[in-house]
Amino acid sequence: MRTSEGFVPGLDGVIAARTEISFLDVDREKIVIRGEDLIALAKDKTYFDVVHLLLEGYIPSQEEKSSLEDNIKGYYSLPEDTLPVFNLLPKGMHPMDGMRTVISLLAGYDTDLENRSNKENKQRAYELLGQLPFITVNSYFATEGKAIASPDESLGYSANFLYMITGKKPSNLEVEIFDQLLLLYSEHEMPNSTFASRVIASTNADMYGALTGAISSLNGHLHGGANEAVMYMLQEVDSVDGFEALIRHKLQNKEKIMGFGHRVYMKKMDPRATITKEALRKLCERDNDDTLLKMCEAGEEIMREEKGLYPNLDYYAAPVYWKLGIPIPLYTPIFFSARTAGLAAHIIEQHDNNRIFRPRVEYTGKSY
Repeated sequence: MRTSEGFVPGLDGVIAARTEISFLDVDREKIVIRGEDLIALAKDKTYFDVVHLLLEGYIPSQEEKSSLEDNIKGYYSLPEDTLPVFNLLPKGMHPMDGMRTVISLLAGYDTDLENRSNKENKQRAYELLGQLPFITVNSYFATEGKAIASPDESLGYSANFLYMITGKKPSNLEVEIFDQLLLLYSEHEMPNSTFASRVIASTNADMYGALTGAISSLNGHLHGGANEAVMYMLQEVDSVDGFEALIRHKLQNKEKIMGFGHRVYMKKMDPRATITKEALRKLCERDNDDTLLKMCEAGEEIMREEKGLYPNLDYYAAPVYWKLGIPIPLYTPIFFSARTAGLAAHIIEQHDNNRIFRPRVEYTGKSY
């Protein structure tokens, strides 16, 4: 909707940046990452392939990817004197708020903080990506009153991330699916959190500040949190019939059903959801129990028939996380952790070719 003076509520359809990073081609049903199709990448590449693609501009060779993973393994832990901050996080605090606090704190440990060069920013991104599993998991454990979890440097990135969450070494299938989820969440053009990070970066603020703004944006209920809400909804009942009745009841009461619809995709299914649906199928086959899959499929059918809405990534990601043994409060923090690769790419691009954001308003106050 466009009103007088060119005002567009929510900036719907307004081009806010030129970028070489990503694009949602809705007509062709492609999520383009530096010229590559994210859905195709999800089928035969890993999260680190996409991390390298986002930050270096191309898919790495096996040797380059191994070197990148070895580099990031060096940052699995945080500086020792930062650890007491986890004990200061209030019990019951959402881990997203804990993560925001710790990421902001890390700026004080950057000895070259004012250096916004492309090279230095990429190194910051790699260090943060290495640290984020530790930050993510322990922001949750600390607010639950649990002991700090330590990383296992003998494990790859995704395997270590899952190990820190569950306390047990994951199977190959679990690592493959979790890594695929990180890949699918890694970048998605210009959602609110990415826009927030670019607006902050445009003031020449440092990467930590821009990421702190992004995590605050993602923590808003209209952006992140849908995957958590989906799983809480699934837990309200324990059968397909029960879930169908629950969805219809919520629709009758005009309640919002989380996990459906998307500001960009509108009348099409999020292509990432097709990948997570198949991942859920595999985990259900492993467990010889397809109840969650059948529940989700029933909800999908009702929403399509009644509202013309289709699942987004979060709808099927939620039960996949659950099947992997991940506590619900960690779903959105993992989303942010994975998305940091894309956010860092946008922050770097903004710093490299910057113009500060300074829009105008349409005044609707008292006459003067």
